[in-house]
Amino acid sequence: MPNNTSGGNLDWKKRVELVFEHFLWSTRWLVLIAVLASLVSAFILFLAGLYEIVHLVIMFFKTTSYKYFYSKLLSTIIASVDLFLIGTFLLVFSLGLYELFISKLDPAENTPHGQKVLAIRNLEDLKEKLGRLVIMVLIVSFFKQVLHLEYKNPLETLYIALGVLLIALALYFTHKGHSSSKEEH
Repeated sequence: MPNNTSGGNLDWKKRVELVFEHFLWSTRWLVLIAVLASLVSAFILFLAGLYEIVHLVIMFFKTTSYKYFYSKLLSTIIASVDLFLIGTFLLVFSLGLYELFISKLDPAENTPHGQKVLAIRNLEDLKEKLGRLVIMVLIVSFFKQVLHLEYKNPLETLYIALGVLLIALALYFTHKGHSSSKEEH
């Protein structure tokens, strides 16, 4: 008789554990909030980048002062590239989160291009892809700031050169890390 009670007690604990684990696993669906918010944000940023370019084209046809247009040209293009990069960051983030927590994207799995873009097997892969995009956004932001600087002394020019060197090193090491991780797989 005591064995039957302890066996029933074990079944009850196992059922509670199973229900709790099922509930815990179901909470992964909360990630959909981040996925949808990131997709909407990416869409808005892509539209804002497009607006910048369309506005530039309209300015090109309306302007009479090409000196003024030229001064706006690079900063507007860099601003739109920055918006597109951040939008891409959010798009990769949302797709990666979905693939990691919810389900593989079947349409992407069936195409060579989709397999290249979404080669995210774990959180480290997602962090690596996002890290590279963050570096690109920082490079574009740095470039945008450098365009508007006025160089007053040679030391400022040296600082800019040092900044460019550090950016080149960051790109080199991210590329080198990407190449070595490909060789390991």
